[in-house]
Amino acid sequence: MTDDILKNAGSLIEEVVGFSREISSKRIPAAVWEQSKFILLDTIGLLIAASDPRYSAGRILVQFVRMIGGEKESTLIRQGLKSSCVNAALFNGTLGYYCDLDAYHAGALMHAPATVVPTCLAVAERQKSRGSDFLVSLIIGIEFACRASLAFNSQTLAERGYHPTAVAGALASSLAAARLLDLNPGQMAIALGLAGNQVSGLRAWKQDYTENSRPLNSGIAARNGVTAALLAGLGFGGPSDIFQGSYDIFRAFTGTSESDPSQLTRDLGHRFLILEHSYKIHACCAYLHPALDALSNLMRRHSLSASDIQRIVLHFPASGVEMISGMELKSHSAQYTLAVVAHRGAISIDDILSNREEPELVRLISNTTVVGEKDLDSGFPDRFASIVDVTTGTGEKFSERVDYAKGTPENPVPHDFLEERFMHLSGSGIGRDTAMKIRDMVRDIENVKDASDLAAMLR
Repeated sequence: MTDDILKNAGSLIEEVVGFSREISSKRIPAAVWEQSKFILLDTIGLLIAASDPRYSAGRILVQFVRMIGGEKESTLIRQGLKSSCVNAALFNGTLGYYCDLDAYHAGALMHAPATVVPTCLAVAERQKSRGSDFLVSLIIGIEFACRASLAFNSQTLAERGYHPTAVAGALASSLAAARLLDLNPGQMAIALGLAGNQVSGLRAWKQDYTENSRPLNSGIAARNGVTAALLAGLGFGGPSDIFQGSYDIFRAFTGTSESDPSQLTRDLGHRFLILEHSYKIHACCAYLHPALDALSNLMRRHSLSASDIQRIVLHFPASGVEMISGMELKSHSAQYTLAVVAHRGAISIDDILSNREEPELVRLISNTTVVGEKDLDSGFPDRFASIVDVTTGTGEKFSERVDYAKGTPENPVPHDFLEERFMHLSGSGIGRDTAMKIRDMVRDIENVKDASDLAAMLR
């Protein structure tokens, strides 16, 4: 059966499936293994924080899961509840992108951990997978989420109104789930095909001020990928070559001239894209982070308070202005996020999901503008070079340029920062003792015999 499925497949599907099936922890470089642990820990912290019942997305989704029911296979984070692994992937996958603090790959426009970590948590708990298998599957999923997005041409995909995290994330989720389910090569190819059949996710969430549909895209990617892998494992049929077969997925979404399918396998096994991920410091769109760093630097260096600031001007790459200027969505609004950092010193998920109407904040928002600069387009979207100009009430003017925000590979944060942030994000939700146990388990994940032990602490 396997030979029949793959006998007419192209080289891309064979190489992707072969890598996903054969890669083992022994063949993964130490730096990749270490980075995957920190991404796992960081994402778990965000899942715990986002599960707070004060926030509507999780509160509504848990009602939905209870309403439709499901086999008690996998944990819904902090709900004291298990449901089917498909439901858990949807619920936890939505939480993964809710805080807008999740790690990302700039060039791929990809929030892979938000989808892949919940996928692996759900399926590994169902399968009682070993910790080492869990982490290998996570690495596979993140790798191909980024590679698939680059193959589509992430910028073109986004310009056409698709959300790369949802589109490429579904394919990656199917691979990660298929690895944990130990599907054979033919079944894994079918899983990719069935995930492609379900691909969805628009950037229309830009008009959704509730911030519900934005993170839902990572949830549906996780759900669709897990569904595809489970169906393939049961023998359900599907396209055997989603990459080079008839009506391939790249032609469907970005067209033959714009896409570059060779990105799927270029330097595969030598270049690991998980090492190119950035960690977020601010709870908002990554495009805004250099500007927020620049504003923070100016305020600290010149001892400025919010009341000192009369006007803020952000000079940003012209190609990306429409994603951050005049947005109703707080997480993607330069006017709002810059004003919040000026007013409060930092921006958190509470600032994104709550209504802030302090007079000083409203004043700052109305006096913040964005200017598109073609001279800053060089390197975009891999780099979001930003210049912030601040004018004070006394007429003084200060300016700061930041090319790479804190947390990027070019301007990294120490691992101690990530562990401290995990404790901060998770401690109030599950208690410091449990948070420390989770941290220690992730540090030693390769020696965990049953991933359901981790899920139990998250439940």
